[in-house]
Amino acid sequence: MSRILVVSLTERGRFLAGRLPYERSHGDLAATVRERWGDVDGFVLMAAVGACVRIVAPLLAGKDTDPAVVCVDDAGQFAVALLGGHAAGANDLAREVAELLGAAPVVTTATDATGTIAIDRLPGFVAEGDVAAVTAALLDGRHVSVDNSLGWPLPDVLSRRLGDEKAGATIVLSDEVAAPSGPGIALLRPPSLVAGIGASTAPPADEIADLLAEALAEAGLSRSSLHCVATIDRRAGEPGITSLGLPVVSYSSDQLAHVDVPNPSAVVQAAVGTASVAEAAALLAAGRGATLLVAKTASAHATVAIARSARPLGQVTVIGLGPGGPATRTPEADRALRSAEVVIGYEAYIAQCRDLLGPSQDVVMSPIGSEVERARDAVARAALGATVAVVCSGDPGVYAMASLVFEESADTAVTVTVVPGVTAALAAAAALGAPLGHDHLVLSLSDLLTPWDVIVRRVIAARDSDLVIALYNPRSKARDWQLGAVRDLLLERRAPHTPVGIATDVGRPGGSTSITTLAELDPELVGMTTCVIIGSSSTRVIGGRMVTPRGYRRHRPAEDPA
Repeated sequence: MSRILVVSLTERGRFLAGRLPYERSHGDLAATVRERWGDVDGFVLMAAVGACVRIVAPLLAGKDTDPAVVCVDDAGQFAVALLGGHAAGANDLAREVAELLGAAPVVTTATDATGTIAIDRLPGFVAEGDVAAVTAALLDGRHVSVDNSLGWPLPDVLSRRLGDEKAGATIVLSDEVAAPSGPGIALLRPPSLVAGIGASTAPPADEIADLLAEALAEAGLSRSSLHCVATIDRRAGEPGITSLGLPVVSYSSDQLAHVDVPNPSAVVQAAVGTASVAEAAALLAAGRGATLLVAKTASAHATVAIARSARPLGQVTVIGLGPGGPATRTPEADRALRSAEVVIGYEAYIAQCRDLLGPSQDVVMSPIGSEVERARDAVARAALGATVAVVCSGDPGVYAMASLVFEESADTAVTVTVVPGVTAALAAAAALGAPLGHDHLVLSLSDLLTPWDVIVRRVIAARDSDLVIALYNPRSKARDWQLGAVRDLLLERRAPHTPVGIATDVGRPGGSTSITTLAELDPELVGMTTCVIIGSSSTRVIGGRMVTPRGYRRHRPAEDPA
């Protein structure tokens, strides 16, 4: 959820609201909720449950459109997921608010409370039909069979139910409109279809949408199973394509020209350098073994073709969790974690995001030092079709797993994306003041992967360049002398009174900061979860905070003429 509004009524509620990192409003609770009901993804209402029920009841329209609502009592003891537990994400929001306030989350959604798989939250699938009956059967421990004639991979907890003839309810996995339906039957729509689109310049948006709808209807295919649309790169930004509300994948004419299609066109070849756009793009995006279900069909300004993937389009997302709790975790990281089928990470990092993980996800933990194994496992699972999240503390591209995952995926068709996070240097700098206000660099003092003589050369270059230096991995039990050596190297050229910031476990329970000088820097106060920031010649301590001025006060620009 990216748009969350906290509304308070009392002064105590205003105080609690101030501890939450969301938009805030104080005053008329009912009027504010009515005014902003269709404008936000979730509300945190600092009021009693009864009052909140009376306020939101007249506004309810449906679980697919209503925002999440969480209530917090004036004592800050409980965060109650009142509305939109699954559909709108209120359960997750309640847990997040509770952690930020030190409260107890109150989640009454049956599947969450009992740890039962929720079929309407299976990553990558869309649930339709009698979801309630199937969920009730799962909660009651009754048998639920799974009809998976498509052969699409399912989570283990459902795969074990295949062919169960004693079932009291049924899950049917299909991308076809005519799939079995009725009481006691829930449909799971897999992300198995890709629509390829070819278009002239500035095609009418309605024309493409209508053509796609007609192609799906004639083939008896469900739009809920559309994974993405694919086209040639020069058309990827066309409003008629982007307005479909689906991810857009694009390819160059050279890439499309290498795809065998049943209906090549010499006219298209002459115009864009490939004999096919719609069919070739659909097949290419659907992956190896794809089947063309709908050959290209044309309107005045566009063509559409539809392909079915032989297996899921696996991918790895490397996610930065930030330095500590949910307050410094981005909404994008939350979304990526919730949508992953498999979550892989170091044990401590899995614990850091445990509040976002559900019973349908396969969680794979490993000890520190198993980074290569984690990356290989992630790529291997994605190659088989899984949506995999690799979690890292801080930012995944800064001394973390992103580069390694890219290396391991180099000879595969696996797609790798990176979700950034707040890295240690930024979190430490904010806690210390503003020590990175001017030019700076980061260095790792770990010589496990980098020879010590290389680290020394880099330290000397940074020292002589008068840059602020943020030190990662400054000291451990096995590496207890390097930080002292670096301090001595810096003292050869930098003043003894140069400010040095020490930030340990920022964003985590028990975190601390202190400011000292380069001459008085004591390595014994530093550990592996510490970031050390060493100032430049312009760094100062202002009001007890470490600051490196940018120079605005010395070089104030001339005012614009009236």
